[in-house]
Amino acid sequence: MTALPPPHPALDKLIQTLTLEPLEDNLFRGPKASEGWQRVYGGLVLGQAVVAAASTVDENRPIHSLHGYFLLAGDPEREIVYDVERIRDGGSFTTRRVRAIQHGRAIFSMSASFHKPETGFEHQSKMPDVPPPEALPTTQELLSAGPVELPESIRAYLKRDRPIDTRIVDPTRYTSREPRPPQQSIWLKSNGPLADNAYIHQAVLAYASDFTLLDTALVAHGKLLFDSDVQLASLDHAMWFHRPFRADDWLLYVQDSPSASGARAYCRGAIFDRGGRLVASTVQEGLMRPRETAFLPK
Repeated sequence: MTALPPPHPALDKLIQTLTLEPLEDNLFRGPKASEGWQRVYGGLVLGQAVVAAASTVDENRPIHSLHGYFLLAGDPEREIVYDVERIRDGGSFTTRRVRAIQHGRAIFSMSASFHKPETGFEHQSKMPDVPPPEALPTTQELLSAGPVELPESIRAYLKRDRPIDTRIVDPTRYTSREPRPPQQSIWLKSNGPLADNAYIHQAVLAYASDFTLLDTALVAHGKLLFDSDVQLASLDHAMWFHRPFRADDWLLYVQDSPSASGARAYCRGAIFDRGGRLVASTVQEGLMRPRETAFLPK
C-alpha cells in the first residue's frame, strides 16, 4: 500500500482559505486572508474570485480566461465578500462578473469566461530548454549556504511556510544588482496533492501566478522585490487557460517584461507542464515607481 504524503499546513490553510461560504444566491464569503502581510496578497483574492465564479457554473465547463483589476489594498484582518453576477449562460460559453468587497467597497473586480470542452486546431509556443526541477536547489538548500548567498530580505521571504514549492532556474537573479534582460523562470507546484477538481487547480495556479510576475520588471533595473526604494503594486491580472493541467505537478513559469514606462510595468508569463504543453498564459501591469516620489492612492 502506497503511503500518503504528510500533510502540509500551509497548503491546508490555502485550501481552507479558498473554500468559500455561500451566503445567498451568487454571494459568497471568504475566510480572513492574513498571511503576515500588511495587505491581502493579490493572488489570494484572485484565487477566491475564481472559486466564487466557478461556484455558479457547471463543473464540466472550466474557465478559459479571466481579467481582474486590483482596486484597493485588501485588509488581511477582514473577511472578503464575493458578489457574482451571471452575465451569460450560452451553449458553449458562460460569462461571470465578480466583485470582491470589504468595508462596503470593491477592492477587486474580475470578469471570467467558461467554455465547454471542444476539439479544434492545435498549435503552441515551444517550452524553453531549462534544467528540470530536480536539478535545481530547493528552498532549504538555498537557505543553507546554497549555490548563492541570498540577501536577507529574500531569505526572510523564503523562510515562510508556503503552500507552493518553487525551484528558481537562476538564483543569481536575487544576488546580482547588475541590470539584465527582464526575464526569469521558476518551476512551481503545490506542496502536496490536490483534489481532482479542475477549478481547484485553476484557483491554486491563479494564486501562484501573482508571486513573481511583476517582480520580473525589476530585473532590468537591478532591483529586488523587497527593496525599500521601490514601490511595487499589482494593478491588473489576466490569465488564459489553454489546456488541462494539475497544479500539484511541476509547472514551468516563464516570465518577461517587454516594457516599463509612466510608472507602470508590463509583464507576461507562459506556463508549461513537464511534457512541454503550454497550459496557461498570464499578463499583468503594475505600479513601479521610485519610493522617493511614491505616494499611496487613497
